Amino acid sequence: MSTDFKDIVIGNLIRQRVSDRDIGMSRICKFLNSTEEEITQMYKSSSLDTETLLRWSKLLEYDFFRLYSQHLILYAPPANSNYNVIKEKQSILPKFRKHIYTFEIIRFLLEQIQTGQKTKKQIIEEYRIPKTTLYKWIDKYDEKK
Repeated sequence: MSTDFKDIVIGNLIRQRVSDRDIGMSRICKFLNSTEEEITQMYKSSSLDTETLLRWSKLLEYDFFRLYSQHLILYAPPANSNYNVIKEKQSILPKFRKHIYTFEIIRFLLEQIQTGQKTKKQIIEEYRIPKTTLYKWIDKYDEKK
């Protein structure tokens, strides 16, 4: 099963990780300092505050924030386009490179091509993946070889 990076429903993903890790409700409640009802509501939630998500990430030993980073890589407008014409001021916040592709993203994109959901051209245009990069991934990770 591949992750849908476009529509992230964090509660479902947390519930899946809890199931995979086989962690009991009492341990979860104690770690998060929450009731069973609150945990159940979190499982149904499409978003959580960052402090809560950080605690879930620690408990489940999984970086849930990376799902959102991958969403930004795939769906955010490129920083160098004229989409945001406002001149950027210097910031003390760290700058991150936009195109750092994780294996999950590569697998997600190649799966879309393999299943026929998208063509190579659509992947290149929609996600702004350089043509040479996409073909290198296909050559390197194609499971049919």
